[in-house]
Amino acid sequence: MTNLHQLSENLMRVAPSATMAVTQTARELKASGVDVIGLGAGEPDFDTPEHIKEAAIEAIRNGETNYTNVDGIPELKSAIVAKFKRDNNLTYDISQINVSPGGKPVIFNAFMATLNAGDEVIIPAPAWVSYPEMVKLCGGTPVIVPCNMDSGFKITAEQLEAAITPKTRWLILNSPSNPTGAAYSSADLKALSEVLLGHPQIMILTDDMYEHLVYDDFTFATIAEVEPQLYERTLTMNGLSKAYAMTGWRIGYAGGPDWLIKAMAKVMSQSTSNPTSISQWAGVTALNGSHDFITTRNVAFTQRRNAIVASLNEAEGISCAVPDGAFYVYPDCSGVIGKTSKKGHKISTDTEFATALLREAHVAVVPGTAFHGAPNFRISYATSMKQLNEAGARIRQFCAELS
Repeated sequence: MTNLHQLSENLMRVAPSATMAVTQTARELKASGVDVIGLGAGEPDFDTPEHIKEAAIEAIRNGETNYTNVDGIPELKSAIVAKFKRDNNLTYDISQINVSPGGKPVIFNAFMATLNAGDEVIIPAPAWVSYPEMVKLCGGTPVIVPCNMDSGFKITAEQLEAAITPKTRWLILNSPSNPTGAAYSSADLKALSEVLLGHPQIMILTDDMYEHLVYDDFTFATIAEVEPQLYERTLTMNGLSKAYAMTGWRIGYAGGPDWLIKAMAKVMSQSTSNPTSISQWAGVTALNGSHDFITTRNVAFTQRRNAIVASLNEAEGISCAVPDGAFYVYPDCSGVIGKTSKKGHKISTDTEFATALLREAHVAVVPGTAFHGAPNFRISYATSMKQLNEAGARIRQFCAELS
């Protein structure tokens, strides 16, 4: 019988999330009794701080359980305005603030509001798996610009200039980066700004979700702060998921030009409507309250990062740089390509490496191909030191047994 129903062309262009696929496979193996160490998830293993949870409970008791303004309550928008001024020296009015049910919707709504067929979005790679797919869903064309370890996995001014065409509508910057942990310094952003000032048709979406997760002596900066002339062309996106360990609470936010914020709210009015009311009130406390826990947790993240980098660099055929932020490392596995595993699996790509590692050593990582950066793989070190040490030992043994 002929099927009269079909999926949309936009959806058919989109690949499913590779990170979610790895996490699901690891869960299935665990459910079958296999001792799998999952290093694929992009969320902290810390709990949401108590004062934030208490604020949510209080909101429930106070009856803050109804619909809110489509793109956020005034109290949360005010807290976001204060945050941007405090942390980034950026001045916004409440009318310039969007609150969405997570970081993804912020980006998706911006693209849905602005992209037409044929519009191009420049995406430095390795890049978060969702960027290109969201561009495709909104009818645009992702332009992937490969950035290697020699440039610190960051796009250079020369690469940016070469990638720009008359169809370029947006540039995405993610710092610190998922998947590499690389972060753009003020000098890096200034160099990119000089290129962008010559192309006034280009908007900039800066994904600062990992802003507070930076280590050693790195100083975070965001592009509208570094180059104020780009302020009116920049959507500065952030959220509560990573630094505040609130992934399940689903609160993302952004500051940007009035016309764009209004357009994003229009998209929300016919799609998700408002973010959860209870999460929004918790967000007020998160942004306005104590941030001492971030410093304490960053000490733990730094120790974990250093341990897994050292462990990976002892593995045959693996090379791993030390990232500036986030909670990922992005090792190069080119030294194992062409080898065969102990159980006979030929390793021709980073995907085959990750598959064999999961099946034989029971360590779940995400192949770099998913991030448009190969041959590499991503490890999330947002897990216990015990798990990381065991995972490192398994990876070293697996690599040692390759032939």
